[in-house]
Amino acid sequence: MTIDQTPAHHAEVRNVYDGFGRVYRSVWGPNIHYGYWENDADDSSVEVATDRLTDLMISGLATQPGQRVLDIGCGIGHPARRLVRTSDVRVVGISISHLQVEQANSDAVAAGLGDKATFQFADAMDLPFPDGSFDAAWAFESMWHMPDRGQVLSEAARVLRPGGRLVVADVVQRDPITPEGQAVIDHVKANYGVTTLGTIDEYAKNLAASGFVDVEIVDITDNVIRTLLLMADAFETVRDKLADLVGTEQADSLIKGVRAFGSIPESGYIYVTATRA
Repeated sequence: MTIDQTPAHHAEVRNVYDGFGRVYRSVWGPNIHYGYWENDADDSSVEVATDRLTDLMISGLATQPGQRVLDIGCGIGHPARRLVRTSDVRVVGISISHLQVEQANSDAVAAGLGDKATFQFADAMDLPFPDGSFDAAWAFESMWHMPDRGQVLSEAARVLRPGGRLVVADVVQRDPITPEGQAVIDHVKANYGVTTLGTIDEYAKNLAASGFVDVEIVDITDNVIRTLLLMADAFETVRDKLADLVGTEQADSLIKGVRAFGSIPESGYIYVTATRA
């Protein structure tokens, strides 16, 4: 089943990252994603923890030097640049935010990586690339913005060569859903360009249907959920900037919503590795 990604949804996601995202980066740093802590006693900084999650993604790709990697939902390209430096691969990143694409390309050039990391405007549900044109692909916290994850996975399988690796890190919904949890999830969907939150079972079915094998889906919620509480604390420090951007009521609602999403058992996070058959 394919659900078209409407222009309205494109605009909603762009607004999250082009507007609110700029404040997000000012307090969180260039890694616009969750962090990974080894255990409750791990007191690593946000910078260390977010790089650690990127390194987990890199290890899952298991690339060889010179291979070509697709970054599905590249943001401003910070993880992609770390991937290039670590693994000596070529990365093509895609985003539906023109501002993100421009920033990612500019930063890659400034880092001396413009020949190995390039970014372009494209829709993950209708990739503008030939079949089998990538050796590996990742989707780093971009899938929860996709109206049809199955379609994105199908497109990823199409552009991957046989034997190509796919790695996904994604925010998911864990059952059972309480009324309180549903209210928080509804808030997230209303404010973060999220249509639905997927589940582990849905991922397993969609990956199999798209032709992926050797699938491993690991629930790493306990290692990453601290992110949301730390993020809410960080947003509190720039509440006035947020209020100037979205209004006082919305700013307070965003901070409260992030903290609540980090406190409910329904809020989950998975790390997925798979191979294109």
